[in-house]
Amino acid sequence: MKLASGLAPVVDLLRRGVPVGLGTDGCASNNNLDLIQEMDTAAKLQKLRYLDPTVLPATAALDLATRGSARVLGLEGRVGALSPGMMADLVVLDLDQPHLTPLYDPYSHLVYAAGGGDVQTVVVHGQVVVQDRRLLTFDLKETLGRTRELARALGAGAAR
Repeated sequence: MKLASGLAPVVDLLRRGVPVGLGTDGCASNNNLDLIQEMDTAAKLQKLRYLDPTVLPATAALDLATRGSARVLGLEGRVGALSPGMMADLVVLDLDQPHLTPLYDPYSHLVYAAGGGDVQTVVVHGQVVVQDRRLLTFDLKETLGRTRELARALGAGAAR
């Protein structure tokens, strides 16, 4: 949407059996890395494209971000679902928030009401990497500081 480069006919692609996944871009075309928000946007854009509120329901949007993305990446059967023998990646949301209360449909809630800021715990390949909203695998302040330094250096190089 930011680049006005068009709208993928996701529903038609899925009907034709084309593997479709959902991911995030960087600042070049989106500035947001919130996959939960991207599920919301993807589902609503398809409803608008087809003028049909029933296309790409919340369950389908979640499938695009999980199983669909695994399929696209050639990782089906290894990631994308919580099943025995698959890599254990898990995101736990804090549902005790005003914008998430009351909860009627967990899928709809995840796709249309939650956001990245609601993430409480993240487990990647069986290792807890975020707990109580705190990063455990690296120093965030240090990383942000280094990133700012690199950005300044890149900006100075571009000005030459």
